[in-house]
Order: sequence, then structure tokens, then C-alpha cells
Amino acid sequence: MFGTSDSPSADLEQHAISAPLDRQARLSTADAPKPGAQCSTCMLRHICMASNLDETDVARLNSVVRNWKMVRQGQALYRSGDPFQSIYALRSGSIKTVLSHPSGRECVSGFFLPGETLGLDGISTEVHTCDAIALEDSAVCVIPFHLLEALCREVKSLQQQVHKMMSAEIVRETGQMMLLGNLTAEQRVAAFLLNISRRLQRRGYSPTCFTLRMTREDIGSYLGMTLETASRTLSRFQQEGLIRVQGKQIELLDLEALDLR
Repeated sequence: MFGTSDSPSADLEQHAISAPLDRQARLSTADAPKPGAQCSTCMLRHICMASNLDETDVARLNSVVRNWKMVRQGQALYRSGDPFQSIYALRSGSIKTVLSHPSGRECVSGFFLPGETLGLDGISTEVHTCDAIALEDSAVCVIPFHLLEALCREVKSLQQQVHKMMSAEIVRETGQMMLLGNLTAEQRVAAFLLNISRRLQRRGYSPTCFTLRMTREDIGSYLGMTLETASRTLSRFQQEGLIRVQGKQIELLDLEALDLR
């Protein structure tokens, strides 16, 4: 499940280079868009774009969400500078977004879970402004934005849902600014763990036991701290009995105490 493992694996790409041509063809076919995405039968419908639509409008949305694709661990769904054409609803897996500074420094700007939407960054400039990298093998629904726009003009409830998605992204970014600007290292890590907990619970998963797919370095980058500080803070929480850590497995033992940090 949602891991903050993020050790994006470069091994897959290297393995594909040395693989026989027929295997490369199979990998390419596996990663290509696939038909058959159906909002009406999706288990994540209650938290995704179709959440407030009636059956008739869901059927119309199905005509826009024409396909889905796999993104292998460590590979990019899109890169900064790529032309903006579609937004993506995450069906399974987890994805991180990464911003690059002109100096070459990179910063993790977000972690996305099933039911959440990526690609909204490209709407204003018609190019993507960040990289979206799979933390694990992930599947996304591909939603061509020009088709979605046209349908929004006809289906008011869908238009409202898209506006809510955009507003939620603004709220997320504002919360991230507050997180980085006003909280201590311990408060940032506690807030991060509780945020993941709440999001997983909404998806029907355990809010206290989960796998972090991102690396500790990714967590530190997202929270504006070094790898060492992120790791040290998690160790301190474990020593105090707030969490239990075993590799990438995290168990939250005292949600109330974490919330009071």
C-alpha cells in the first residue's frame, strides 16, 4: 500500500536495456495506455472524480476516461516541460511529484495515493512543471483535459467536482507552506504520519499500520529537512513509544500523542 518507500528503482530501466527485444516489446506494451477504464465499476469512485455524479453522468464520464496505463516503479508518468494534455486519476500504487530548481537541486512536492488526481500543474501554462515518479508499480486513468472541459460545460456536477479538485490542490499547497514555515522537525514528521493515516483510512485501509513507499530521503525533502533529521526524528518517536518501525512498515501506537507534538 502507500509506501513512502520511494526508492525509485533504476534497476528496471537498466534491466530493460539488456533484455531481449521481445521482452522489451512486452514491457512497452504493458506500459502503453489500455482501454477499459470504467468509473461506474471503480472501487475508488466514492473519493475520485465521479464521487458526486449520478449514474447517467457517470456513464458520460466513462466516455472521457477512455483508457488507463501502468507506470513502473521509478519511471515517470510525465516530466517537467512535457506538453500538458491529460490529467490522471491514480487507480493503484503511489506516486511522488518532484520539482527541480535551476541550480539542479530537486525537492519532493507531494505524495499521491489511489483516488487522487495528478497533472493539474499543467493547466495554467500547458506544460507540466514537475516530474511525477512512481514509488511502486502504479496504474492511472488517463483523462484527456480537452474532453473533460467539454463535458464540464454540459454536466454541472462534474464541473463543480473539478473545481473542488483544483481548490483541494491549492489547500494542499498552502498547508505544505505552513508545514515548512511554522512547525518544528518533530511536528512536521508527526503531521506527515497523521496525514498519511487519515488518507489511508478514507480509502478503507488501516490508519495505524501501513507501508511507507518513499525513502527517508524523500520524506526529508518533502518536509524541508535532511535525511538524517527525518531518520533521527522517526527513531525518537519509536523510542518514546509513539510508533513502531520495521523497515518500511510503520505502526502508529499513539495517534493522540502524535497530534499533540
